[in-house]
Amino acid sequence: EVFGLLGPNGAGKTTFIRMIAGVLKPTRGAIRVFGMDVRKDAHKIKKLIGYMPQRYSLYEDLTVFENLNFYGALYGVPRGRRVERIRELLELVELRGLENRMVGKLSGGQRQRIALAVALLHDPKLLLLDEPTAGIDPLLRRNLWKIFRAESLKGKTILITTHYMDEAEFCDRVALINRGRILAEGEPETLKERVLGKEIVEVWVSKGAEAEAISVLRSNGYMADLGPRGTIRVLNAEISEVARALEEEGVKIRTISKSRVTFEDVFVRVMER
Repeated sequence: EVFGLLGPNGAGKTTFIRMIAGVLKPTRGAIRVFGMDVRKDAHKIKKLIGYMPQRYSLYEDLTVFENLNFYGALYGVPRGRRVERIRELLELVELRGLENRMVGKLSGGQRQRIALAVALLHDPKLLLLDEPTAGIDPLLRRNLWKIFRAESLKGKTILITTHYMDEAEFCDRVALINRGRILAEGEPETLKERVLGKEIVEVWVSKGAEAEAISVLRSNGYMADLGPRGTIRVLNAEISEVARALEEEGVKIRTISKSRVTFEDVFVRVMER
């Protein structure tokens, strides 16, 4: 499965990934990977995982091929298989033809894809991806997720960290983390239903009356915030209740309707709790 670990910056996502990868030692507790303890069996575990850190460890003064060949040797990929594997991966990440380009001359998105190819070189069973889509354009982000899903369908387990809430929708299961603690966990749709039992209501009010409307709704116990399009989004509410609360205080409603629940709504609700 693809398991997403979502949380704000500083939540503990990278620390967790680095402990699984054997880069950091846990101060307490236990971590087991394929039944092995990360303290005692770190060397064995590293052979079974592919790790893509936030800051990719590519050598800028080597070519794309030289980087991949070097890491292939470190991972123990046989020399006879290595060239073929590099060719396969460059095809997968859509960078064929750049084998002899110096990595220092590549764009950030191209380096991101090379770093992913490095993590996949030895065909690991577990793929650890630490914010692999941070800072890249939406099209490349979508293409990378296609690769993640394809690798998952081949039988790999993928643990991916992100602070992009929309990426929760691409995962089989997610966990919301903050300050080192798991606050909620489950399938994305299940979490939406569990956390936001009622409807999300979206309200347009008279221009300039947004602050008053939010104040009225909050005083009635609703979670209300200004949405990105200038609407007021009210969590865990019903249309009739929201309309009544606003009308009783003389706030004029232009339009009011049900709205699609986003994972950002879920995250905000969980963090507020």
